Amino acid sequence: MDLLRISLVQLDISWESPVQNRLKLESLLEPITGQTDLILLPEMFTTGFSMKARELAETMDGESVSWMKFQAKKTGSAIAGSLIIEESGHFYNRFLFVSPDGKIDFYDKRHLFSMGEENQYFDQGTERVIVHYAGWRIAPFVCYDLRFPVWCRTIRDADLVLFTANWPESRKIVWQTLVPARAIENQLYVAAANRTGTDGSGIKYMGASMVVDPRGAINGNIAPDQETVVSCTLSLEDLQAFRRKFPVERDEDIFTISC
Repeated sequence: MDLLRISLVQLDISWESPVQNRLKLESLLEPITGQTDLILLPEMFTTGFSMKARELAETMDGESVSWMKFQAKKTGSAIAGSLIIEESGHFYNRFLFVSPDGKIDFYDKRHLFSMGEENQYFDQGTERVIVHYAGWRIAPFVCYDLRFPVWCRTIRDADLVLFTANWPESRKIVWQTLVPARAIENQLYVAAANRTGTDGSGIKYMGASMVVDPRGAINGNIAPDQETVVSCTLSLEDLQAFRRKFPVERDEDIFTISC
């Protein structure tokens, strides 16, 4: 379809409290039930950016994935965000994209934040993913991936990029610069959902979730420190018209990515 209604949820995540966070999210999602096509949640939306992978991990048939499936069916929209997932003895910061019909696509975070020791507790993803949903090609990424434009290069194979994040206030300018940059350089929409509040490690997050169009203009955004939802409508027809008018892909460098 041409138009895609997208909603970003900016959440003050309760530290390592999956039940509490799911209940809080239910109250935030209730007003947009039946009013949107895609809901984007922050990174590790049930726990916060915790390194207690072994203690907090769930499986793909666990409570939080089941909750996502239920909420996707209830709201009539796809729901996306990352969870700590254990699979065959390995732990992943896994981006899940759950469609209303129960179909699940997932992407495992490629760039683990070594300065926060994420690489010591989680396994690195090795595959880029394109999700096909409602006629749109959607590329999911997680937080620190934002800093790596080669990995995020999607000029030919995506229309929308999603970033789920726990991006700290101390690097606010980087966030506000790189989210629009990924949209401009790839000529597509970028939606980035960040958390707010302070986590159990004392790290403060500013939120500043946003949707950016291919020209770099911000179509929807949430002010820092607000726990709320913002929605806007994206147009595939407008995107394709802009790409035809200004076809930068003609002059792009062709390369392959090796993991």
